[in-house]
Amino acid sequence: MLLLALRTFRDRWPVFVGAIVTVCLGVALVQSSLLTLVSAATAKVPPGLSAAEARATGDGYAAAITLLGMTLGLAFFVAIFVVSSTFAFTVAQRRRDLALLRMTGAGRGQVRTLLVGEALLLGIIGSALGIALGLPVMRLQGTMLTTFELAPPGFTGEWRSWIVYVSAGTGIGVAVLGVLTASRRASRVRPLEALRDLGGAARVMTASRWVIGLIFLAGSIALLILVPAVGGEAALPLSINATFTLVTAFALFAPLVVPVVAAPFGALFRGRLGVLAHANLRNGVRRSASTAAPIMVLVAFVVGMAGMTGTMSEAGRLETVRDLRADLVLDTPGSALDRVVGAPGVTAVSEEAPVSFDIAETGDPDGLEWESTSGIAVDPAAYAVTHRVAPTAGDVADLRGATIALTPSAASGFRVGDLVPVRLAGGPASLRVVALLPDTLVGPAALLPADLMPDGPRRYVVRTSDPAAAGAALAGVGQVSTTAQFIAEANSEQQKISTNIMVALLGMAMVYTVIAMINAVVIAASDRRAEFAAARVTGLTRGQVVAAALAESLAVVAIGVLLGAVSAIGTIFGMASAVRDMVGVGVVTVPWSMIGAVVVLATVVVGLTSVLTSLSATRTPAIRLVAARD
Repeated sequence: MLLLALRTFRDRWPVFVGAIVTVCLGVALVQSSLLTLVSAATAKVPPGLSAAEARATGDGYAAAITLLGMTLGLAFFVAIFVVSSTFAFTVAQRRRDLALLRMTGAGRGQVRTLLVGEALLLGIIGSALGIALGLPVMRLQGTMLTTFELAPPGFTGEWRSWIVYVSAGTGIGVAVLGVLTASRRASRVRPLEALRDLGGAARVMTASRWVIGLIFLAGSIALLILVPAVGGEAALPLSINATFTLVTAFALFAPLVVPVVAAPFGALFRGRLGVLAHANLRNGVRRSASTAAPIMVLVAFVVGMAGMTGTMSEAGRLETVRDLRADLVLDTPGSALDRVVGAPGVTAVSEEAPVSFDIAETGDPDGLEWESTSGIAVDPAAYAVTHRVAPTAGDVADLRGATIALTPSAASGFRVGDLVPVRLAGGPASLRVVALLPDTLVGPAALLPADLMPDGPRRYVVRTSDPAAAGAALAGVGQVSTTAQFIAEANSEQQKISTNIMVALLGMAMVYTVIAMINAVVIAASDRRAEFAAARVTGLTRGQVVAAALAESLAVVAIGVLLGAVSAIGTIFGMASAVRDMVGVGVVTVPWSMIGAVVVLATVVVGLTSVLTSLSATRTPAIRLVAARD
């Protein structure tokens, strides 16, 4: 059987080349993400830096580790999802060949051995190519992280010899696991039944598909319910996990959607071409579902991430609009309180200074674990005038001396009255908690008293009866802006950061899905030469056959976009619910421009690939293929 597996490479090379490409790219993506993650986790802060620079560098590595952890999870999911769907489709295409093998005396176990042997060979070849490709992908990923300022300057992934074994295990394991279920199903088909037409013989919605699909759908609903409950920093990764499960569930139920889409499709496209495209959609349910799978992944993650980050950015803007009660915001390189107070029409001023420090986490009996935290030092009375302050416990007015007010993200289980161990340059070793603050999207994680205000940059939040005169007077002191300008600039910067994070998180995986889309169309067309020839013999021209295949491909794009959009919208609303519960701001941002861009991309890629592959498949005279089939 293994020798037969080698021989099938020669006869069905387009299908196997496509499978090798999917394994290769999946291995490269996983290897790059894992190496970059390990490099960030083991990176050391360079000696000779100041305390502030060392803390900033450490924070940069910590942020990179968090991002790369999500990237690695996404890479694994995309690789397993695409490779599994590709192998399942290629096995389904070969039902006739496997049936003939059964008729010649091969048992079910031998059929499974053949398919697993092919997957093993594909996994070995794809893993070898993926290991080599992973090196430039890793360098590109490191460059992207530093360019977007998501990792410290000079950061790059480092090669580690053990990655060869991990990558080989990933490629071979994914290939073999991807073919196991399909091989079991193929081996159970009776030879004579499998020799019938594929549309009637192949029952796509099997019992196992129903059960697994319902399990993933139930898991998705549970995760979406949990997102608002956990809130905070856990909401984003939990929403991404919900996208994973939703995409998987909808991919399993995709064959049910194909006939639904096909019904109105037949009414929209009339004539012989419309009838042919409609019939191909209904009969090629598995083919349509498999081709739609990478489109679904592309739409779900790009639109979902854009919607989630956009929702958070807009909620952060609305939170600032709600909480900031001032007319002007002034940034200066040092203290300038007297000059600000003396400006024309100034009625209230809050002086604020950024403070970076380490805070101990509770619950560790063997020693303290420190987490880097940022806050601002303020005069509580002035701060309460220019900002909305609504502590959930305690009183911010008690911020005097060695005290602190914390949000849940920084509190780590501390309560009002507790002493918090801190590492603060030039400050005390512990601070007493006087207030607990509500969750925030854009506000400080902690408030410290003016007694702990360090030297350095200042921000002055100003209320004035004459903003124009005060602004003109303060223009020479530092960078002054109106509240509206300040909020707009801060929101623009946040959107830039969110976009950079989205590109860094999804960039490589989305390139992979686009290539997988091309590969799926090529694999589907490689098995349709006889079908196209039969259509031409009935009177259709080559151009009409290509047009019908194009129309069918556009319907498949619609299926992928529909299911992917439903997945994305579910996660966006889950994130919006978490944001509403966390900061009390209800907003949902639907990224219409991103949806349009993804739809155009999928349409162009799938449409162009469909035309090219259809032209290639119809290059041989139709009568020759029909005669060969008979």
